[in-house]
Amino acid sequence: MADVSGAWLGTYWQQGNPTRFEVSLLQSGNTLSGSILDDSYLGEASLTGEVIGRRISFTKRYLGGSRHTVSYTGTVSEDENFMQGKWVVDNFASGSWEAHRSGDNLMVELQTRLAEQVPMSIGGR
Repeated sequence: MADVSGAWLGTYWQQGNPTRFEVSLLQSGNTLSGSILDDSYLGEASLTGEVIGRRISFTKRYLGGSRHTVSYTGTVSEDENFMQGKWVVDNFASGSWEAHRSGDNLMVELQTRLAEQVPMSIGGR
């Protein structure tokens, strides 16, 4: 069975447009849990799922903004550093996705920015 615990950086495509995301996965046996941070207005989501052999499946639920759930299915590479597959939103939208292991942590960066509450400068001021 593949071990997917850790930080991953990925992309999903919707209507040909890419959206980057970071996912932090915690695996216990076959069971998955974790959080996802989309680089879009949808933002943070939680996930639950499972890993069977090299097959991965999970459901993403956004914490705000969207009530739709997104079902992901895919395959983990033999070296356990890459995964890819398909996603479906309530049977009306679908696309492909992929992710690779990452040392970057966008969630920590976002939480740091929110804690600092530093306004972005406009016009170089």
